[in-house]
Amino acid sequence: MSVFPRISLRPEVADYLKGVFLNKELLASIGHQEAERHFQTLLTCLSHPPSYSCVRASVHLAPLDEIRRKLSEELKKQKCGSEEEQLEIFLHPSVPDVLLIPVVGPRCVQQLSSEVVAGAQCGNAVLRGAHVFAPGILACPKYMKVGDVVSVFSDVEGKCTRGAFSFHGKKTFVGNGVAEKDRVGIFGTGETVRGVAVRMTEPLYWSPSFDGVLPHLAFLQNLPSVVVGHVLGPRPGERILDMCAAPGGKTCHIAALMEDQGEVVALDRIRNKMELIRQNVEKLQLRSVKAFCFNSTKVISDDIIGNAEGPPFPPESYDRVLLDAPCSGLGQRPNMASTWSLKEICSYPPLQRSLFRAVRTVYCTLLSPLDGGGARIKARRHPGVQHVHVDAGGERGAGGLGPSHLPRAHAVASGASRWG
Repeated sequence: MSVFPRISLRPEVADYLKGVFLNKELLASIGHQEAERHFQTLLTCLSHPPSYSCVRASVHLAPLDEIRRKLSEELKKQKCGSEEEQLEIFLHPSVPDVLLIPVVGPRCVQQLSSEVVAGAQCGNAVLRGAHVFAPGILACPKYMKVGDVVSVFSDVEGKCTRGAFSFHGKKTFVGNGVAEKDRVGIFGTGETVRGVAVRMTEPLYWSPSFDGVLPHLAFLQNLPSVVVGHVLGPRPGERILDMCAAPGGKTCHIAALMEDQGEVVALDRIRNKMELIRQNVEKLQLRSVKAFCFNSTKVISDDIIGNAEGPPFPPESYDRVLLDAPCSGLGQRPNMASTWSLKEICSYPPLQRSLFRAVRTVYCTLLSPLDGGGARIKARRHPGVQHVHVDAGGERGAGGLGPSHLPRAHAVASGASRWG
């Protein structure tokens, strides 16, 4: 059921993406009218949360059933949702370390007269189970005090002025909550205020909050990101390179799949992100990961002799390589609005291609159907590289991998992920 409008994009971006999506092959297959319908449906799906929250279980630390039981106990302590809504945690039918928690919604929630307006990113987070933190609030009533029950809206187009008393522009209702800070506490201090400002009690979409919940056993991660690790197929004792690793979710998964035996080298060119990798490695109790701040387009050098501790590395240094190249992120859901320009959207394919050329053969994943296909098409031209499509979900993120998908992907990955 669609309750939100389609994702808001700049007109030139929408036209560009539509032109890419309505390619000759698709039009020849289903016709222009049906292709147009699929495109509009896709834009609508992007503004809604997925049907499930995906949790990667740290099965290298505890059995899956034990993690499932502990997670159920922790989440039942949360007082979101009505008494009739029973929390269920499902095992994924094909991915052995994934737990799925249904996202319940849209729920029947009555809008109130007292309104709080949050930024679009904050609104997106609320739809995935978060509370409203003070930095995300743009507008609230003049006399709002602690304990007031308020309706929370998302500023879809980013036009609300911070500190306003109200906002009458384009906004989307995401649920009701209780104020934990008054207006002065949010806007009147002159300093950046931290912490929860509105605790959501009646979200339009109910999804559990994972803040502080079993941090070493339950890792919140998108299903396609988990599938990548299984497709790569790392084995204990191997040496693996993750070229664009931050914040480290896939890096840690690779290390866990290797039973923390071997070596996973994680690279990222942005120094501030390195701490995120290290935090995740420490949280998941992994010892086989080494992280370096480095530009992966220069990762290979013929001038290196012997085994280098850090980058650059000589050719044929690794058993497998993962490249999850930077992209626009338009496939992340929910995403009600993007202010990106066409220039920004089109800046990624050249970077993706340069990263791809940096190594001889690499497994590359691009997760959004709106990525433009540039790097994917270029990848097909490299000798020894095959394009594998793994469907990690059905309509609105509900589905899972068919039983045949992972074995087929493994077969290709074993031949295409070897470096050298």
